[in-house]
Amino acid sequence: MNKHIFISGIDTDCGKTYITGLLAKSMNDNGVKCITSKFVQTGCTGVSEDLIEHRKIMGIDLLPEDIDKITCPFVYTFPASPHLSAQIDKIKFDVNAVINKIEILKKRYDLVLTEGAGGLTVPLTKHYLTSDYLKDNKIPLILVASSKLGSLNHAILSIEFCKSNNIQLHAVIYNQFPTDNKQIADSSFLFLKDYLAQKYPEVKISHVKDLLKHPITELIN
Repeated sequence: MNKHIFISGIDTDCGKTYITGLLAKSMNDNGVKCITSKFVQTGCTGVSEDLIEHRKIMGIDLLPEDIDKITCPFVYTFPASPHLSAQIDKIKFDVNAVINKIEILKKRYDLVLTEGAGGLTVPLTKHYLTSDYLKDNKIPLILVASSKLGSLNHAILSIEFCKSNNIQLHAVIYNQFPTDNKQIADSSFLFLKDYLAQKYPEVKISHVKDLLKHPITELIN
C-alpha cells in the first residue's frame, strides 16, 4: 500500500475536503491507521479549517499533530493562492519543511492523505506549482471531479495534464454534489468512466456514493 497519497481537484470547491475526510474515516474503520494533512492552508488562522473538517468527518477530535502544526505547517491569513498569501503574510513557503513533516507522519501512520489547495497548477511560490511538488516527489494522486456545469472539461484537462507531465494519477473520484442537474451529472460520470477505460485503464474511478457504501481500501492500494 502507498504510504502517502495526495488529493487534489479539478478546481476549488469540488469536494476535496469532504472526500479526504471520508477516505480517512473509511481507512481507519477498516484497520488502516490513517491521518490527513493539508500542506498549505490560506484564508484562516490557527489550525487549518480543512483539517478541522477532516476530523469532524472522521468522528475524532483534533490530533496532537494538528496542534503541533505537523499536519499543516503553513497557514496563511489571506484567502488567495499560496504564493500571494505567503507574500502578504511575509512567511515564506518552504517545500522542504512540508516534506519533512510528511516524513514524520509516515513514520507514525500507515497512510497519510494530503489535501491540496485548489487545483493542480496552483502556485506555491512564484516559480513552483503544486504539480511540480507532486512530480518531484513522485506522490500518487487522487483527483476529485464534480458535477458542476463545465466540470467535465476541467476533469479531462486535469487528467491529460497529469499524463503529459508525468504525475502519477492513481484514481479519480466523482463527487456528484451539488447535483444541479442529475442528467448531466450521471452522463458526466459515465463519460469519464468510459474515457479512462479507453485511454488510461490503469487509473481507477469511483463515484462518491459508492465510497459511502463499501470499504475503499482497494481504491487506495
